[in-house]
Amino acid sequence: MTINVIITGATGMVGKGVLLECLESDDVASVLSISRRPNGLRHAKMREVILSDVSDLEGIDADLSQADACFFGLGVSSFRMSEADYRAISYDLTLKFANTLVAKNPAMTFCYVSGAGTNAASKTMWARVKGETENALMALPFKAAVMFRPGLIEPMEGVQPTSKMARRFLKVFGFIFPLMRAIAPNTVTTTSAIGRAFINVSINGSGPNVLGPAEINRLGL
Repeated sequence: MTINVIITGATGMVGKGVLLECLESDDVASVLSISRRPNGLRHAKMREVILSDVSDLEGIDADLSQADACFFGLGVSSFRMSEADYRAISYDLTLKFANTLVAKNPAMTFCYVSGAGTNAASKTMWARVKGETENALMALPFKAAVMFRPGLIEPMEGVQPTSKMARRFLKVFGFIFPLMRAIAPNTVTTTSAIGRAFINVSINGSGPNVLGPAEINRLGL
């Protein structure tokens, strides 16, 4: 079985890592990349759509109805953001996009990149908003809606973080990945493992609807 997938956030670290895995995988027949700016890649099985508002999908209905899965990697850091601004992207935009998809094609699997520590009851702003987003997504009538909560993420295949701060951290503290893998393997995953796990879940199912680093690594082998 091969699948047709939609990817958002392919200009970000996780999204680009997922996109690369999809382009390399024989299990993925086609990729529709939806983003606000070009992802910088060209491939025979990828079509790229650039939208100033990625929640406005009018005009690509045929592509939506043919997709078997959506890998949603669009997001922002909550650093120095108000809750209202963070919610507008992390909750409002995500749910608008997901509601459009499920209305066109409820038979697809929706994979959402969340984060370790996500909890709708948390006092921490980002964790609470992400948790509320997860709950709202899982309530939609998709074939499946699977929440991925990676912990520490190691970029692979030349993928780099988008923010200067994250790139500096990676340059200085890159040694932490093999160290954490040795002493606490269930706290770290890779962009490649997330991509392979997305594909695996979309073809074979995931079991639980919420997956942490250990489950992501197991599914991303």
